[in-house]
Amino acid sequence: MRISINDLVIKAVGRAHRIMPAMDAIWTDDAIQRLGTTDVGIAINTERGLVTPVLRNVAGQALTDLAAAARNLTRRARAGELNQAELEGGSITVSNLGMFGVEEFSAIINPPQSAILAVGAAHRAPALVDGELRPATVMRVTLSVDHRVHDGAVAAQWLNLFVCLVENPIQLLV
Repeated sequence: MRISINDLVIKAVGRAHRIMPAMDAIWTDDAIQRLGTTDVGIAINTERGLVTPVLRNVAGQALTDLAAAARNLTRRARAGELNQAELEGGSITVSNLGMFGVEEFSAIINPPQSAILAVGAAHRAPALVDGELRPATVMRVTLSVDHRVHDGAVAAQWLNLFVCLVENPIQLLV
């Protein structure tokens, strides 16, 4: 099974939610609801428009199983075969425009979810590594959060954790 960068990103989102469960929450009319499920939506472009089906228990799945599930949802979304239950749940969506060459963007949160991660294209750029300027592969991500659910400090801690996981992908294999 081929593992894509997007599969690694989705797995890192699920792992970050498991480590920081405060981010796995949504806004309701009555209260902030903590989910604890590590369900993650994935934005999929189809001929009929954008859909965001939800991958279940992302943190608990092996990376190969997650990749297979994402491919299955993508294929079924494009064929118009998703059911309503597959479009509901989760507290965050991953929106990746990197395959279109977009390096950076902001995405709009899908209510009742409380966050969305915009993922840009990975590209070569100069970077400071151990105090020296070197060529590196850079991928920009932008986290948008519903501030009724998360304050900026929690979002920043989660984003730092996510970056650490992506930069050390071996952690996503266990």
